[in-house]
Amino acid sequence: MSDQEKPFSEMTPEEKAEAKRKAVEEAKRKAAEKKAAKEAAESAEPPAAEKPFSEMTPEEKAEAKRKAVEEAKRKAAEKKAAKEAAESAEPPGAEKPFSEMTEEEKAEAKRKAVEEAKRKAAEKKAAKEAEESSTQTDAPADEKAKAAAAAKVKAAAAAKAKAAAAAKAKAQASGGASDDEKAKAIAAAKAKAAAAAKAKAAKSGGSPDDEKAKAIAAAKAKAKAAAAAKAKQGTAGAAKAESEPDEEKPSPNQPLLDKYVKVIKDNLGDDILEDAYINRLAKDVPTLVAKRESYYKLAEFMRFNEQLYFEYVSELHGTDFETHMEIYTHLYSFKNNQPVALKVKVDREQPEAASLTPIWAGANWPEREAYDLLGIHFTGHPNLKRILMPDDWVGYPMRKDYEPYDVEV
Repeated sequence: MSDQEKPFSEMTPEEKAEAKRKAVEEAKRKAAEKKAAKEAAESAEPPAAEKPFSEMTPEEKAEAKRKAVEEAKRKAAEKKAAKEAAESAEPPGAEKPFSEMTEEEKAEAKRKAVEEAKRKAAEKKAAKEAEESSTQTDAPADEKAKAAAAAKVKAAAAAKAKAAAAAKAKAQASGGASDDEKAKAIAAAKAKAAAAAKAKAAKSGGSPDDEKAKAIAAAKAKAKAAAAAKAKQGTAGAAKAESEPDEEKPSPNQPLLDKYVKVIKDNLGDDILEDAYINRLAKDVPTLVAKRESYYKLAEFMRFNEQLYFEYVSELHGTDFETHMEIYTHLYSFKNNQPVALKVKVDREQPEAASLTPIWAGANWPEREAYDLLGIHFTGHPNLKRILMPDDWVGYPMRKDYEPYDVEV
């Protein structure tokens, strides 16, 4: 099969049958050779042993076995070669089959077949050795190519480093030169300026020191004049500030205050407010000060009038001014989104005012707190009792002249 010239699939049925037959014969021949070699190895005896195998030492037995195996292999190889030659030998140019030859012709044919087999074996061996030698020579070639490539890379890196070093040295050399040139230019400029100053001094009849002193004196005089002008300007500004105080800007809530006052006076008359102003210390809240006798009436009007409609009490407390007491109530209109502060002054010795609880229920507890701490009585309050201090507590702690009844408290 190995000698066929075309693939098995392209053969004719007759060629395939012939190829199969040859393959079967080749397999049988190899099996027979293998069997013969095995039998020869098993039956091998140490050649020309000087003493019986049973009397040998272990080392001698091992050596004898090794030699026997080699001898058996050699004989098997010779037997194989002879068999191959005999089977494959065809007398070149034979005119008749081998079975019809005479004994002399068969012997001559076998001799020629053996020679042909030896020649083929020698050619095969030579081809194998040539292949091995070419493989061995290819490896050094590869190594050589790799070494050459590495050498090229190394040489390129060295050339690059050398070029960088040269560029760096050149840059340093040029930089040093420019620094030197710069220093020389500065020195020349200084010398030129000194010469000019000296010439100017000589022309005016003075020395350079005189010129320097004059310059210093001129600078001092200039600085003194500037300081005097600045002081004069500051004095003038202060005088202007004293004589002309800054005009206070109108409050953004002034329109609200004007609206509240107008609505109240239009509906309740002019004799209901004691004062009305913008409290700039409390976020410019419009503030109304009611007369004590009209306090409740004004509060009620501010709660239910549609133009004012302050429906929410956010703060209520009292203050001791020592000359009088004051009740402060901060209101807010969610409807109009507007704030206002309502105040009323009461007698400090008999502090009393109408309770706003009937108008705003939220005034209940703040009024009780003002009563508890300052002693202000809110007439009409539904439950005017102490809220923070005990019921039997003597005095009002938030008053300016308060003294604890029990000195140990």
